[in-house]
Amino acid sequence: MTQGTKIASDGLKGHVFEVSLADLQNNEVAFCKFKLITEDVQGKNCLTNFHGMDLTRDKMCSMVKKWQTMIEAHIDVKTTDGYLLRLFCVSFTKKHTNQIHITSYGKHQQVLQIRYKIMEIREVQTIDLKEAVNKLIPDSIGKDIEKAFKMFEKPKFEFGKLMELNEAGAKVEWADGYEPPVQ
Repeated sequence: MTQGTKIASDGLKGHVFEVSLADLQNNEVAFCKFKLITEDVQGKNCLTNFHGMDLTRDKMCSMVKKWQTMIEAHIDVKTTDGYLLRLFCVSFTKKHTNQIHITSYGKHQQVLQIRYKIMEIREVQTIDLKEAVNKLIPDSIGKDIEKAFKMFEKPKFEFGKLMELNEAGAKVEWADGYEPPVQ
């Protein structure tokens, strides 16, 4: 028997809403979902705060492909205004341009180095929660992580090393007047 004794605003406090980024900003990025928690109610308006961000299942499934390594990392970071955030990062190895092999798997040591680099980028520690959310929306932290991995590409071509590798090989002798067909 609680008729008339409960206040409706108390029932809304602590309620978590899940809203698409497309609904919040009128853009076409519908795969980002934001969780907002109701902190206070003023009249007919709910005052919300950031509670979490996630990608939709179809976006996650479209990113996962065969013939590549998926690298996952998570890190706990405290913002300047005292919020403790747990950030999850999912990255994938990618093919080089003109790569012949179908697969682009990462070796175990490379995966560890990439995971370490992901954990090194702690941009969220130096900013408050509002700025952190604004950095997550255009994926600028993800682009910074991608720039940090440029060192994992193959080293620069050195003609001397190529000659060292080919010194031990035997020269192929062709019959007189024979030229291989041009393809």
